[in-house]
Amino acid sequence: MQDTKIMELPAHDRAIDITAETCPMTYVRTRLALDSMAAGEVLLVRLRGAEPRANVPRAASDQGHDLLDMVDLPDGSAILVIRKAED
Repeated sequence: MQDTKIMELPAHDRAIDITAETCPMTYVRTRLALDSMAAGEVLLVRLRGAEPRANVPRAASDQGHDLLDMVDLPDGSAILVIRKAED
């Protein structure tokens, strides 16, 4: 069932994998990716662990970005879908 949901993710403009990072670098990498994108573009962030799963979405939301979805993957990681806020 998860594979079907992954196929339904919105089109994206950029994707990053931060599964090897630890906080606070998880959001630093996400923030750098978002900073290099245009308003309205969609970023997929693959992350792993309780801290990144809680902190990255919260920090992105605090910065005004839209959290579109979080999809759990069978390997224990997740994909966070973020739309960059209007400038």
